[in-house]
Amino acid sequence: MKTRHLLPILAAACLPVLCACDATDGAQPLPPPSAESMASLTDGDTGASREGLARAIDGVFADDVGETRALLILHDGKIVSERYADGYTPETRHIGWSMTKTVTGVVIGMLIADGSLALDKPAPVPRWQRVGDPRGEITVRHLLQMRSGLRHEETGEPAYAADTPQMLVLEGRDDMAHFAETQPLSAAPGEEFVYSTASSVILADIATRALTDSDRPATRRAAMDGYLHERLFEPLAMDSAVAEFDAQGTLVGGSMIHATARDWAKFGEMLRKGGASPSGVRIVPQGWVRFMRTSSPADPAYGAHLWLNKPRPEGRERVLFPGSAPESIFAMLGFRGQYTIVSPAQKLTIVRLGNSNAEEQELLREAMANLVSRFPSGQ
Repeated sequence: MKTRHLLPILAAACLPVLCACDATDGAQPLPPPSAESMASLTDGDTGASREGLARAIDGVFADDVGETRALLILHDGKIVSERYADGYTPETRHIGWSMTKTVTGVVIGMLIADGSLALDKPAPVPRWQRVGDPRGEITVRHLLQMRSGLRHEETGEPAYAADTPQMLVLEGRDDMAHFAETQPLSAAPGEEFVYSTASSVILADIATRALTDSDRPATRRAAMDGYLHERLFEPLAMDSAVAEFDAQGTLVGGSMIHATARDWAKFGEMLRKGGASPSGVRIVPQGWVRFMRTSSPADPAYGAHLWLNKPRPEGRERVLFPGSAPESIFAMLGFRGQYTIVSPAQKLTIVRLGNSNAEEQELLREAMANLVSRFPSGQ
């Protein structure tokens, strides 16, 4: 087994010890937490030790986890801590990368509730509807659960050779949906889990076609951007949210929504509350959020455009922290270490935004697990 795979296992095993270290019981006293992390804490009782929480925040800002630019912790909807790196403020927009996928998944659920789409009918992609095309068996459910069967390589070596960079910035950048929808099948629809940014772009195209019959890029963009703001961003007061579109007016639904840490937290809070706004107005059907949090048949740790805190099949890398935090946790995760973690049992929503490489992300995940563990489990 490679050393890098042992690190998260060893760290997870040590979490109970780490969590008990505030009461040293004769051990060497811990160094005091940083002034920055202590100053980031607000008043109020969350059940967490203030010094222990501040030390955990220091861990998320440690050099060995990469560059943490923003960290925001909400407990029961109230800010517990808010800390930013130099050069970043509460007004700074951060790219969500694959956290954007969850926004796309929510939009699909809203359109299904509107009656504009169906979950288990063939996905309405015109080029798949030709007689004899096996892709006609792909459903919206398959795309949401990353088991469409379409050939896709999310990452590769060299990086530019993989399908995702080819679609986003190289061959497919001007018409990403065309690039994604013209891929052949590599497995029967529904059989295999393959994490795919292309699936989210296809869903964004499907959603846009449900909103407008026009092929004009400006019309397509206006239809989707208007829907996002009127039905989602404005009710949640996500005033900073900005979505990107390709040259054909397709939302880059797997990676390109930008928002402040506070606004990403508002989206996480909406999911924690089962699809309701802070005022209690229903934005997304509660049943849809429940579906998004239900394990895919092909990978228990993935729902419908949401990651879940459950063990993965053998051979697949751990994503969250099963066994060391409530199983009910779910998360929006993005490239280079973007996190929006939601723990309903702990009444927590935590947003971390920054820039971490693959090695740093192993340590970042353990720092995030340690942070979550500072709060009572509620179970």
